[in-house]
Amino acid sequence: MHIIDTHNHIYLPEFDSDRETVVMRAEAAGVRKIMMPNIDSSSVTPMLAAEKSFPGICLPMMGLHPTSVKEDYLTELAMVEKQLGEHRYYGIGETGIDLYWDRTFIKEQKISFRRHLELAEYYGLPVVIHARESLEIILGEIDAFGPGRVTGVFHAFPGSAAEARKVTAIGFMIGIGGVVTFRNGRQGEAAIEAGINNILLETDAPYLAPVPHRGKRNESSYLTLVIDKLSEVLAITPAEVADRSSANAARLFKI
Repeated sequence: MHIIDTHNHIYLPEFDSDRETVVMRAEAAGVRKIMMPNIDSSSVTPMLAAEKSFPGICLPMMGLHPTSVKEDYLTELAMVEKQLGEHRYYGIGETGIDLYWDRTFIKEQKISFRRHLELAEYYGLPVVIHARESLEIILGEIDAFGPGRVTGVFHAFPGSAAEARKVTAIGFMIGIGGVVTFRNGRQGEAAIEAGINNILLETDAPYLAPVPHRGKRNESSYLTLVIDKLSEVLAITPAEVADRSSANAARLFKI
């Protein structure tokens, strides 16, 4: 199988002791590309180091995570813009709005998200969206920006089947990962509604490991478990899940 992990923080300290081994396990499982979304200014150096260590496999993206939007968010956004002018990145993100942890900076998160949309349009890159307890707000922001001006993916898709329909209707894909294997998760229903042509595979490693590894460190090789579950949900073969989702990713990220 040919697999693309479209969302993985493999540059984080959780992988410092065995990053090379983790990448080797990923390759053995069929993973050919690992897309790395940025978090903030503190993660740029380790992310680019991972790209250098695994050229052609670990591919960086540039953005400011919504939970890193604080008082200094304008300085952080300036860093994002500077990086985009100096290095090749494959996507804008991860960005979005997160109202789960803290609502203090919701105004600033909205401003940051709009700026990411502008950058995505300017550079012709897809936007990687984090939408935790904020899906309808984000859809409203995209509508205000102008549907059709940018495309991208709703990472770790948190919505219902009806919300998946809204997302795909405006030209976005949904990211499906370990949550689809959880007993009470809704990602299976969302995946059915979206269809395989609108699905990307992701881990969000080191987070959101699939069953039976739930609660432990996630990694790209575990995507085979996600593929098996999606194969069951969508009633297509595992190879078809892998190949078609990877074709979606290659098209979206131009890889």
